[in-house]
Amino acid sequence: MTEHQPVTAVAIDPITVEVIGNALSSIVEEMGETLIRAAYSTNIKERRDCSTALFNAEGQCLAQAEHVPIHLGSFIGLIEAIYARIDLTDIREGDVFIGNDAYTGGGTHLPDIVLAAPIFVEGRLMAWAVNLAHHADFVDRSHAHIFQEGIRIPPVRLYREGVLQQDMLDLILLNCQVPRERLNDLRAQMAANRTGITRFRALCERHGTSVVRAAAAALLDYAERRMRAGIASVPDGTYDFEDRFDYHEFDGELTFRISVTVAGDDIHLDFTDNPAQLRSGVNLVRTATLATVYYAIKTVMDPDAPPNAGLYRPIHVKTKPGTIIHATEPAAVDGRMQASARVVDLVHGALAKAVPERLTAAHNGACIAAIFSGAHPRTGAYYVYLETIGGGFGARATKDGLDGVHVHTTNTSNLPVEALEPEYPLVIEAYELVDDSGGAGRWRGGMGLRRRVRVEHDGCHVSVHHSRKLSAPWGLMGGTEGGRFALRITGPGGPLIRGEGDFDAGAVVEVTTPGAGGYGNPAERDAWRVTQDLEDGRISAETALKHYKRQMEERR
Repeated sequence: MTEHQPVTAVAIDPITVEVIGNALSSIVEEMGETLIRAAYSTNIKERRDCSTALFNAEGQCLAQAEHVPIHLGSFIGLIEAIYARIDLTDIREGDVFIGNDAYTGGGTHLPDIVLAAPIFVEGRLMAWAVNLAHHADFVDRSHAHIFQEGIRIPPVRLYREGVLQQDMLDLILLNCQVPRERLNDLRAQMAANRTGITRFRALCERHGTSVVRAAAAALLDYAERRMRAGIASVPDGTYDFEDRFDYHEFDGELTFRISVTVAGDDIHLDFTDNPAQLRSGVNLVRTATLATVYYAIKTVMDPDAPPNAGLYRPIHVKTKPGTIIHATEPAAVDGRMQASARVVDLVHGALAKAVPERLTAAHNGACIAAIFSGAHPRTGAYYVYLETIGGGFGARATKDGLDGVHVHTTNTSNLPVEALEPEYPLVIEAYELVDDSGGAGRWRGGMGLRRRVRVEHDGCHVSVHHSRKLSAPWGLMGGTEGGRFALRITGPGGPLIRGEGDFDAGAVVEVTTPGAGGYGNPAERDAWRVTQDLEDGRISAETALKHYKRQMEERR
């Protein structure tokens, strides 16, 4: 019989807690490296679009690797969802559960596929090894509702006591556009979980199961204490903020709002005054919103606190079902990263009113995704090239923002040209930073990126998901806005309608991502730094002249 009852409580010293905590962190990081090194698709092996974690038997996160924060939304409630579907006594060693559905557990959008494996030690269910990989598939689809976005997989067994359920695998692969990639990436995910299982068992053998369980519980309490201390350092009060939101699947802009209340060592976030969910892929399910909020709060209150479930205890999130921030079935969710980026901006914008020295100006505020797919002219096989392109990182109270990076809940890498062109029938004509795209300030906002892609075959389907085309990332403490998103397509084919279109050989797609906001009065920027920006190509001569004029006026 499967058991996961708590073991007898034992006294444990802080040094042992620290040792075991570091071991758990090392395990999830090694799981992540195993997944990335074994993966087949460029989106995982090059762009590192994946996450790994360990959970205790009760379904609480013990450790999560520093990969993609939004992926926590796929992990939250996953183990409970498995227990709700499968009788506890029927979970055995060698079982592996697979899922991706945003409404039944295991996902925040369908390309993110989760594998969860129970870890047994001496016949007792002690923990779960969990990983997620973003599979570059399910493209060229509509997003009116989730049934159009790909196969929905509730948490079900892919392996039963170590035996592959071939019929389940066949069903999943039949619904994929690039099944060979999916199969090999799933195998890499299996390898990652096996690594986690092996290392966790070795940890228990070294220290004893009772000590590991006690240390894990102590780590949750420790993370809670650190988070509460961070919250308590913020002045009590209610801080409101709003931001504008645009998306390629609807016209105009929406207004997102938040009200943040700090009361002692608890923090309450109210998202109820937000737009209704849309017939569009932009919606966030509640777990995706929670993952975004937990990340945003942690970055302000205690960036170095252990990333486990103890962090969440003093954070209270109120949402309204049926809104973009808390979508209900059957709302589409494929583009949920755009809304997630704006939720971070809301949280940070509100807290900047209380502790501006801890915050940055707005980052690029979008997850610009360019997806090219079609039949490869050399092999005839279907291919999918997925790229989320970085942008500006917001200026800080003491530093300029970073240029051309992924930010906040995405945290993936840009795909190198050397890895892209040999694999896909595409040519990169330009890949460069965009001068003047970082907001001015005492500290300059990070620059956006420009990536120009030439299509080398007929019948290429192009999809560009974007936001911040109408609004711009805001500056802080007098800093100016960052640059906006821009898209230019030339050549045969098209047009691009609602972000989607079909193009032929010779078409060129140029994507310019947003920069980030500046921090502080631009007139206070030192002359030598303005000169350096000009020499490094971060700003134009016209912008440098404006800086010099501001400084002269300030001196007068």
